[in-house]
Amino acid sequence: MNRRPTLLAALALTATAALTLSACGSDDDSPSKDSDAIAGADTGGEKSPSPTTSAPASDERPKIELPADLSYTFDWPKTGDKEKDAVLADSEQSIKAVDQAIVNQNALDKAYLFYYEGEAAAETQKFVQNYVDHEAAITGSYRFYAPEVNVGKDGTASLSYCEDQGKAYVKYLKTKKIKKTEVTAKSYVIYHTSLKKNDKGVWAIQKIVSQSGSAKCQP
Repeated sequence: MNRRPTLLAALALTATAALTLSACGSDDDSPSKDSDAIAGADTGGEKSPSPTTSAPASDERPKIELPADLSYTFDWPKTGDKEKDAVLADSEQSIKAVDQAIVNQNALDKAYLFYYEGEAAAETQKFVQNYVDHEAAITGSYRFYAPEVNVGKDGTASLSYCEDQGKAYVKYLKTKKIKKTEVTAKSYVIYHTSLKKNDKGVWAIQKIVSQSGSAKCQP
């Protein structure tokens, strides 16, 4: 499972509806993401190269450039613990890096591959490819909050956090249409990530799971 399950569900639904309603859609047409849709998004075609082979070799953090119509609020202040704060900082960049891959329509974008490894990298590649296949990107504002971070002595860590997708939408690149979906309990998503500090000193995500409608994340 990967990020933004609610928006992905709508992406699949809207793409299907567009086949019959392309002449009568409103000016705002966009999908939601559903973690169940992620597994179904990989429906065949040529397989992309393994994502684990494309990450930058340097330990310098990649530059992430996002369009002006995307904004982020991270309500997770520093803890005062060096390693915990490093996990939070790298996780913030990893979130933005995935969005950059979606914006760039590149399922092997090097920025996210800097922060994702193994299973998480493979799932993220599929996640981004779903947007590429539908010629869709994202717009709006995202808020992340309620982080819980734990760091082990063995170089591993875990991070759980909430995401508010209430003002985030999918936009279609050809039509420029945006569907403003209704805010529901499923607009609030909880994520659980497993991380490992790699040889570059980066807290790289090894596994990520999500659940929309989490009671913990409701306003």
